[in-house]
Amino acid sequence: MSDDAEELQDPKLELEEMCRPRCVKQFLAYQACCKRIEDDDTGSKHCTGQYLDFWHCIDKCVSRRLFDRLK
Repeated sequence: MSDDAEELQDPKLELEEMCRPRCVKQFLAYQACCKRIEDDDTGSKHCTGQYLDFWHCIDKCVSRRLFDRLK
């Protein structure tokens, strides 16, 4: 494997970390939902909506910057 191949990193992962502070509201909503349903024995309650809202926020933030970093 060449040195160039070893140095390649996915810029999306770095951008996701950079975008997390912008999506704190959505993450807190997801955490609050998880806390509310942690005692659900039926398994019918879920936090999919809040989880998807959080990742939508991250993806929207990343998409503005990602293609500028791709070569």
